[in-house]
Amino acid sequence: MQDGPRILIAAALGKIIEPILRQSLTDSTVRIAEDKAAVQRAISDRLRFDVVVSDLTWMDYAVEYSFDGLDVLNSLRRAGRQTPVIFAAQGQGRERDYLDEAVEQPEVVGIYRKATGPGPLIEAIGIAVSGGTLDVSRFPPGNSPPDIMPIHAYFKKGKGVTAARLAGAIASGRAVNHETLASSAHVGYDTAAKIVDYLGPLIRARREHNDELKMTPEVVYRWCGEHAAYILSWCRRNGYSDIATRVTAPVTS
Repeated sequence: MQDGPRILIAAALGKIIEPILRQSLTDSTVRIAEDKAAVQRAISDRLRFDVVVSDLTWMDYAVEYSFDGLDVLNSLRRAGRQTPVIFAAQGQGRERDYLDEAVEQPEVVGIYRKATGPGPLIEAIGIAVSGGTLDVSRFPPGNSPPDIMPIHAYFKKGKGVTAARLAGAIASGRAVNHETLASSAHVGYDTAAKIVDYLGPLIRARREHNDELKMTPEVVYRWCGEHAAYILSWCRRNGYSDIATRVTAPVTS
């Protein structure tokens, strides 16, 4: 085994980048984990990593609702492996919810854009291994502007806790009306009926609904569907595992 840095690449297509990494980081130990099971094995192994590069999201329908880079970070924490993390992002708008949370995490040293090629990735790894953070002028994170309310921030305070359960029940496909929402989210019917009061302020704070138009339950349901993958990610990592699994077919009334 090499004496240099130990690097874990947690990425769906990690095998593709592996040859370039091994060629460029000749003194390093590089381990590739392409799925959840492989990531868990790598983290639970005796080998401790000096840096983890993880896909922010797995762009695979079969995976995107059950596993992502924030789960990788969560696993590192549970295992007591406080390791610098670089998240690799596709640069798609749907990643912004994840980025908003990722950039606030102390272990995350920066965001690498896959479209920039292997050169910046190798540079980013070198920076992380040496204890540095990625300069945002060269490695722009792409998270939301400061005046946009992050979903995770809203969910953690006040009525956002209940809002998270309501949003999770909808995102999971378990809720289609007030009755099924109340049952799936384990709240009273009156609470489910006030879904606009719970989630409407978040949607408006994110400027994702025209202020001149009425906020309706239909708007809230549609919004939860658009953000479903991240909402379920947040739920499964914050104690709401009972609603964090997406059902294959929606509940009928």
